[in-house]
Amino acid sequence: MATQQVSDDDLAAQPVGYWTGMAYESIIAFIRARQAELGLTQPQFWLLRHLSKNDLSSDGHGMTIPELEQAMKSYLRREDDLEAEAKLLLERGCLTRDGEGRWWITDSGEEARVHLKQHAPAIRARIHEGIDDADYATTVRVLQQMIHNTGG
Repeated sequence: MATQQVSDDDLAAQPVGYWTGMAYESIIAFIRARQAELGLTQPQFWLLRHLSKNDLSSDGHGMTIPELEQAMKSYLRREDDLEAEAKLLLERGCLTRDGEGRWWITDSGEEARVHLKQHAPAIRARIHEGIDDADYATTVRVLQQMIHNTGG
């Protein structure tokens, strides 16, 4: 996609909500497509990460779907169905479920998590292509200030 040259004054007048929303949707779609090519949906990857003692789980203990939803509440999307995703991982042998409804990662699930996580730097690099670290840091600082300014 060609980017039209726009003056700084014109860019400064554009609505941030529109551009942050467009960026969010585009980036999430890109990440989800790359992860699906590697064999996991993004919610499946999150499940594995939250259940792995080698990643986000501090103790490696199983968790219920409500506990997992609570842990992921800041980034789950409306369409994400953790119960359905966990059942698919169960069928693949990546998760097990105990009699109390707690989900546990298996060795196969750990292998799948590690495999996808190895590709994360390449996915990030593609998203950051053509953007130097200083510009990225400035963008994040600006967004953080806007969040602060709006009470977030």
